[in-house]
Amino acid sequence: MKRSLYFVLRIAAAILLILNTGCWSSNEIEDVSVYVGLGLDVAQVSEFERGIEKQGASYPREKVLTATVQIVPPITGKGQKQGGSSSTPSEAYMNEKLTGDSIIQIFRQFSLRRDRPLIGHHLKVIVVSSELAKRYSLEQIFDFILRDNDIRPSCLVLVSHRNAFEALSTNEPGEVPALYLAGLVDNRYRSNKIIPPVTLIKLDSAMQSGSSFLLQNVVTAQNDHKFSGAGIFKGSTKKWVGELSQLDLEGLSWFSFDVKGGALKTYAPEGYSITYEPKNSKSKIIPKVEGNDISFHIKVSSEGRLIEDWSFPEIPSSGQYMRELEKQFEKEARKQIQQVLHKMQHVYRVDVGGFNKQLRIKYPKVWNKVKEDWDETFSNIPITYEIDMKITDFGSSTD
Repeated sequence: MKRSLYFVLRIAAAILLILNTGCWSSNEIEDVSVYVGLGLDVAQVSEFERGIEKQGASYPREKVLTATVQIVPPITGKGQKQGGSSSTPSEAYMNEKLTGDSIIQIFRQFSLRRDRPLIGHHLKVIVVSSELAKRYSLEQIFDFILRDNDIRPSCLVLVSHRNAFEALSTNEPGEVPALYLAGLVDNRYRSNKIIPPVTLIKLDSAMQSGSSFLLQNVVTAQNDHKFSGAGIFKGSTKKWVGELSQLDLEGLSWFSFDVKGGALKTYAPEGYSITYEPKNSKSKIIPKVEGNDISFHIKVSSEGRLIEDWSFPEIPSSGQYMRELEKQFEKEARKQIQQVLHKMQHVYRVDVGGFNKQLRIKYPKVWNKVKEDWDETFSNIPITYEIDMKITDFGSSTD
């Protein structure tokens, strides 16, 4: 009996070995160029491209955009010597760039320069410059990217205040800028100046809906980067039309996004700063329709802690003092909301706060009448708001 069972187990093990053959059609990692970042800029022809064009090594194309691919690890150590590429001393990554009027054709041109083909399965971040997005719609720029099966729909999309190439460059040893930018999104629980991540699939959905939307903005100085505000894209054109500042995003977050962290600062009469840290915030946009008149009311409630107080009051935890601070924080939040609503309605004339969604859900018939020119309609709609803030604790301080 034992010999029969042992024989059966050997046969089963042999069959499992045959079935688990691995990825027979895969490419070895050493044989491909894995790029994790893609930057899209207005055309900037490199010295390398100018040099080969003088030798007749060119193909028919218009100089519309420059695509930068960030490859990890660098293919060779000679990237610094070539005009179309750059690598860091630590060799953590290498940026390669080429210019043309078709992204797929640019990608195929890389095959004429490198013996290892590009593979986009691990692309983490796409950065498009605001200047390029002013000239061309995102539907044009991202057409190939959205069609390409190599690129995952979970890839993060950002807009760069300056060149996208700069946003994908750094002097920090061992750092890969694309991975650094992708990691910043995880800090939303610490700051309400970071919008919910816009992935390729969310970008495609936003463009298909015809609604205006935001992309997180990246600013660069001395090859160092940070998120600062957001680029505004008009729903009708899918083009960049302006920016919201960090303060604007704070105001927008109170009613449009989930506030998961951050700091709301105001000042005492003596001029000292006082800071509130929101811990549990909720908001609601309430549409109202009376005849042909549409209006909205925003309700915000927040609970948090008094986390910093430079005014040195004698009794910091007294009930009266807490109520006074709550009123001050509410006043500051109202100022933030008022500022961002003014920009949305009277400066850029776009709805990037989700008012259209609430109207569509509650009054679908009304929405069908106004959706064709919603941004313009929204610009003239009255909006009221109320804010309720409660200080529930004072950190680790004691009476």
